Amino acid sequence: MSQLQADPPPVIDFFEVAPENWIGMGGARARQFDWFAERYPIVAHGLSLSLGGPDPLDELLLQRIKGFLDHYQIPLYTEHLAYCSAGGHLYDLLPIPCTESAVHHVVERIRRTQDILGRRIAVENASYYVEAPVSDMSELDFIRAVLTEADCDLHLDVNNIYVNSVNFGFDPLDFLRQLPGERTVYIHTAGHLQLAKDLIVDNHGDAVIDPVWALLEEAYRLFGVAPTLLERDIIIPPLAELVPEVAHIADLQHKYRQGGGVRLQT
Repeated sequence: MSQLQADPPPVIDFFEVAPENWIGMGGARARQFDWFAERYPIVAHGLSLSLGGPDPLDELLLQRIKGFLDHYQIPLYTEHLAYCSAGGHLYDLLPIPCTESAVHHVVERIRRTQDILGRRIAVENASYYVEAPVSDMSELDFIRAVLTEADCDLHLDVNNIYVNSVNFGFDPLDFLRQLPGERTVYIHTAGHLQLAKDLIVDNHGDAVIDPVWALLEEAYRLFGVAPTLLERDIIIPPLAELVPEVAHIADLQHKYRQGGGVRLQT
């Protein structure tokens, strides 16, 4: 972060944070965060709300997130369409069974989340490694039903689509084209770890590959340009190696709209 403060690349014009990592932070870390919040728009991307989980919705956490969003005037909060708790946090994102009852469960929790936060949220299509049992509808139908009934937005992750397409053998472009693009307000792209021909782990620790870039470009062509984040959580190289990937996002955006840039609309 100190390198970003000392010489911020002009192509970067917003940042994303996990609010759980920053709520209640004090001292030097808080001052560092304030420096960025004063100069850039911030997106909050949650990790632990567990929208599909069986445990009661963590409304205390939501109240703290609301205070964080309001204090820093953060315009967008997103969470995963997954669950990560069942009698305690599991520290992983697990797939929700694609059933009518699960749709109603998740929708109720999203509506309550939006009521507490006083704003719309966006939910992210998640990567997964085992198919949820007892599903009676497709993942696409499940996503569409949740977004429509909860009246929330889509946080589109093109790398997650690609990861799942390899792990479960479907056409990623066909999946993308059937999503409700009119609800897409935010996009992630990332690299992943390929362990075998038919097994990918969504590790956010490698460079973005060409098929994922192609999905991102198709998303822009189909749905229009949305603020787009390059995720890199581990094996973080020097900033000079990451900036060209961010610049490539900007180039693709410029191709589909005048002005370009990886810009968060506030």
